Amino acid sequence: MTGVLTLALLAACLLAALPVLFLAAQIGAALGPGRRPGPSAAGPCPRFAVIMPAHDEAAIIARGIAAILPQLAETGRLMVVADNCSDETAQAASRAGAQVTIRRDATRRGKGHALAHGLRALAAAPPEVVIVVDADCVAMPGSLALLARRCAATGRPVQARYAMLAPPLPSPADKVSRLAWTIKTFVRPLGSAHLGWPCQLMGSGMALPFAPLGRFDLATGHLAEDQKLGAEFALAGLAPLFCPEAGIVSQLPGAEAGKRQQRTRWEHGHLAIIAEFLLPLARRAVARRSPHLLAFTLDLCTPPLTLLAMLLLLLEGAGLAWFAATGATAPLLAASGTLACFAASITAAWRRFGRDVISWRELAAGPAYGLRKLPSYARFLIRRRIDWVRTER
Repeated sequence: MTGVLTLALLAACLLAALPVLFLAAQIGAALGPGRRPGPSAAGPCPRFAVIMPAHDEAAIIARGIAAILPQLAETGRLMVVADNCSDETAQAASRAGAQVTIRRDATRRGKGHALAHGLRALAAAPPEVVIVVDADCVAMPGSLALLARRCAATGRPVQARYAMLAPPLPSPADKVSRLAWTIKTFVRPLGSAHLGWPCQLMGSGMALPFAPLGRFDLATGHLAEDQKLGAEFALAGLAPLFCPEAGIVSQLPGAEAGKRQQRTRWEHGHLAIIAEFLLPLARRAVARRSPHLLAFTLDLCTPPLTLLAMLLLLLEGAGLAWFAATGATAPLLAASGTLACFAASITAAWRRFGRDVISWRELAAGPAYGLRKLPSYARFLIRRRIDWVRTER
């Protein structure tokens, strides 16, 4: 029995090592020089439409529209989807210069339904490329045309860099959260791009080829509609690409309620996506003998960093306890090596990309931040969130 339990613990350590080694490969590649960007910026800009889903965003929507309008030129258009709004979002968007379509359906809620409504509104004069920009985001100058050109040239979705600013008077936990976001949405996809691998879609700043969109059902209330759409594109042979030269900027919520809502939606949505798409993506990658699809699968199925860190610490503790009880060294060595690889990778990412986000001393808040998120992960197992809720700004 002791031998069986030792093998089971060792197997758990080796299973945890897979996402850690993939994470290390991404971060290591991000530290080095990248490949030359793919086809993109030359030639005329294709016809594109920006869809901005908005739910009760009257107070901030004009800022995002003002950043988009100068980038439309002759080939672009902007459509705001005022989705089940109880404020003057539609009026504010119209005054700011956007085309507006209003959606009211209290029984079907969520960003996916808003996007599907916007696409139907574009069907009479379909663009070549659709770019999704959330109402709380600002598109950096020149980003929209770059995304549209690269998407049209490759026929694949293209994701811009999605940066998050800290809230006013950020706490150490806010800074840890921002570092995790930077690693997830910039460092890891940059490393994948350097290796020629695809990336995940991130919900805002994503350019989508219009023609294939009809294959997918966007009208869902899924908490991670962006990752779901990216996985469906990947299964169709059109895995997304990362374009770090294009960028959008948003801000982490300042209120504690908003932080909890946002974290819960991201984490529960991501875990649900892993459960739904791990096996279909893995089977397709093996059937096609596609290392790119396998890389996409590993990227999608790498758990949130704090959850992965907690799991590695749990395995380390289990390995240490088992060594004390039985003298078996293999599980402890495997757990320690995996944890060391994870810690070294995160440290390398912080040294290169995160020093302006958080100081070394503030990184000490990381364990406390992880412990605060354990109830959220527990709720996923017991009573996970399945309904979409707008983040309080």
